[in-house]
Amino acid sequence: MSTVKLRVTRGEAGSEPAVASYEVPYRDGMSLLDAIFWIREHEDPSLAVRYSCRSANACKECSAIVDGKAGFLCSIRAQAGSEVRVEPLTGRPWIKDLATSLD
Repeated sequence: MSTVKLRVTRGEAGSEPAVASYEVPYRDGMSLLDAIFWIREHEDPSLAVRYSCRSANACKECSAIVDGKAGFLCSIRAQAGSEVRVEPLTGRPWIKDLATSLD
């Protein structure tokens, strides 16, 4: 079975960030947001990420830094066998893990 490895920034405002690694089973066509959902459902439900596409039919909240570039987790496709670094957006107040303030 193919996997994708995510190295995700963890922590919260006022603390020193750490990096956690997760191996996620790869599915054809999966996005990085799908991989984050898998982590939350199977390994760590405390992983914080901002999104609203599933509950409010809104978009543009799942932004993060992926391998050094800003992008939307829902539109970046995972690649089988790859390793991806996912960090919170810079320039916004950090709340927890991948969640930053929208203000």
